[in-house]
Amino acid sequence: MLNREGDTYLYLQISEVLRSRITAELSPGDPVISEAEIQREFKVARTTARRAIRVLRNQGLVHTRQGEGTFVNDPTLSGPSGRLAPFYRHIAGEMRERIKRREFMSRQQIPSEVELVRQYGAARETVRRAIALLREEGWVYSIPHRGSYVSPEEQWPV
Repeated sequence: MLNREGDTYLYLQISEVLRSRITAELSPGDPVISEAEIQREFKVARTTARRAIRVLRNQGLVHTRQGEGTFVNDPTLSGPSGRLAPFYRHIAGEMRERIKRREFMSRQQIPSEVELVRQYGAARETVRRAIALLREEGWVYSIPHRGSYVSPEEQWPV
């Protein structure tokens, strides 16, 4: 039961309820309750439902596929802390490995956002975050209105 008068935001309380359900009842790949269902069940606004899902996504428990819904992440995709890594980090990690294996050569364009959305079944924002992480790390550079390209090998992180 939610404590609407307490000192904890409703979206955080809802995210804890959902976290409990995920760990107790759901398996990797299973769909998670939708924003509309959260609104109905908990009698909250859409923004509150969205924030609750965002908390779970930021914790790496779930990922969202545009137009399909939110799904439980595979716990084997965990980060160094043992906590589940957000899905964008998984995508960035796979792209990083493909660059290291030279599937994409220096200065070669990597797949577009649209292609990566299709390939990973991820939301566009998730793919953007993955590319941004690769850019921050120095693996790729982006040219506005053209795309992202593999950095010259001498500029790759050590």
